[in-house]
Amino acid sequence: MSPPNRRHIAPWLGVLALVVLVAVAWKPLAGWFFGSTSHTGTAPATHEAHSGAGTPLPGAALEYTRAAFESYEAARALLAQDAMEGLEARAGALKAALQQAAEATQGDGTPLQAWLQQGADGASQLASAKDAEAARQHFARVSEALIALASADPRLQEGWHIFECPMVEGVNQWLQREPKLENPYMGRRMLACGTTSEWRSAAPAGAHGEGEIAHYTCPMHPSVKQHGPGACPICGMDLTPVSRAELESGIIRVDDLRRQRIGVKTAKVEQASMDLSLRALGRVTFDEKSLVDVTLKLDGYIHELRVNATGEPVKKGDVLFTLYSPELYAAQQEYLLARQSQSAANASLVGAARKRLELWGLSAAQIERVAQRGQPVENMPFLAPASGYVLEKNVVEGAAVKAGERLFRIAPLAKVWVEADVYEQDLARVKPGHPVEVTLPYLPGKKYAGSVGYVYPSLQGATRTGRIRIELPNPELELKPDMYADVRFILQGGAPRLQIPDSAVIYTGPRRLVFVDLGEGRLRPQEVKLGIKGNGTYEVLEGLSPGDVVVTSGNFLIAAESRIRSATDDFGGSHAAH
Repeated sequence: MSPPNRRHIAPWLGVLALVVLVAVAWKPLAGWFFGSTSHTGTAPATHEAHSGAGTPLPGAALEYTRAAFESYEAARALLAQDAMEGLEARAGALKAALQQAAEATQGDGTPLQAWLQQGADGASQLASAKDAEAARQHFARVSEALIALASADPRLQEGWHIFECPMVEGVNQWLQREPKLENPYMGRRMLACGTTSEWRSAAPAGAHGEGEIAHYTCPMHPSVKQHGPGACPICGMDLTPVSRAELESGIIRVDDLRRQRIGVKTAKVEQASMDLSLRALGRVTFDEKSLVDVTLKLDGYIHELRVNATGEPVKKGDVLFTLYSPELYAAQQEYLLARQSQSAANASLVGAARKRLELWGLSAAQIERVAQRGQPVENMPFLAPASGYVLEKNVVEGAAVKAGERLFRIAPLAKVWVEADVYEQDLARVKPGHPVEVTLPYLPGKKYAGSVGYVYPSLQGATRTGRIRIELPNPELELKPDMYADVRFILQGGAPRLQIPDSAVIYTGPRRLVFVDLGEGRLRPQEVKLGIKGNGTYEVLEGLSPGDVVVTSGNFLIAAESRIRSATDDFGGSHAAH
């Protein structure tokens, strides 16, 4: 090649060499000029990832935070071995480093200062924890803050691995240096429980809104939880988001299909007059005030027994039996002899003889009949003193009877009593005069209206119940003694009361809970304070408002599946509970 040609080609070769040099040395030069962006953790090792991750920490705050991560790792290693010795010192160093980092960010306007403060607060509580269970709860709060800081500033991710444990409720992630998994939440029980997790951006502490997503879950399988959207590994359904507000309040989601399967029913909370009626079991009995006994006041012999069976109806004045009595026969003769003389002295004898016959049970008509006949009646008939039914018969024809013996007991049934057994705690609510409704099992649809006649002053010791007497007319004799009856005491509820069905209430020791239907498949547990109990309802004093919708059926299955934490500690637990 001629020298002139070389002179023309040489500049182009120089330009080409410069382009090759820039292409080869660009990445090292950019790293020297902008700062190294290499990573040994699981975060993306690109400048774009760094710049899009959020607001980075200032230089001094970054170094203090890195020191805090080292103290955090020492505390994590202790909890992984269920050790508490030395934890207070590690947590104290962690708190100091995070506080210094927070002070270094003042005036810079960084939104990460809130996470630094949360981490410092959690470390302070971690230092004062008395047992491993409490320590793990505070450690989870520190983990949440440090993971959020590392997600916002990827420089903190260098050399760190992030894991999560599906067995832990709430914050279930943690950081550690070594890739070999050591679970600080489960300790030696399940040291290797967990999986590799992902770095994700997080909102600053204290900025949790109702729409911030805590995790995703399956409506059909609440145990499935993951940090991002996707499909349920069990049934393939799309996962639905659960916000932090819902998580903290214990809200769960139950779709329509699952509601139908477990039989969920709801009812509105209403403010209305409350039915305070009491129901009790009663028994029909005789009106004790109307019972009549037939007894003799002299000795004799039953000649003819006209009423000879228990249960027979009798009317007042019917002949029950005829009696032969020597004493009665002699008294009749004395009466007749006294009547034959009309002297003044005999007049007093006639009165005395007549009075004796009256005292022995003869009626005025019977004595007049003896006087008209002029001779004694040998077999004197004795009459029924009242109308009713023969309850007892203690005599047979031809029997010898003595004065004072009870031969018959007659029970009128035109009016009967119903004696109801009311529990001890309800007795104070029943007063004489309260209206009562009585029904009989063998006469469905028919009701008998009455009122409380008497409240007995004593209890029956075996059943701890008190007896209440109700008086009822019985013109058609449908109410028969010893029948069972359903008794309803109609009590006034007074002013309108806020009330719910009693089936909506779940008993958890001293607390009373209901599930409030918020719509869109969301159910929230709510503690309530109950008042008096009505007929199938409870008065609500605190916890609900008119118009709220509560679950009345299937709520025990919902409670069993929900594993509620913050709102109902009885159905859930913290990290240490798992």
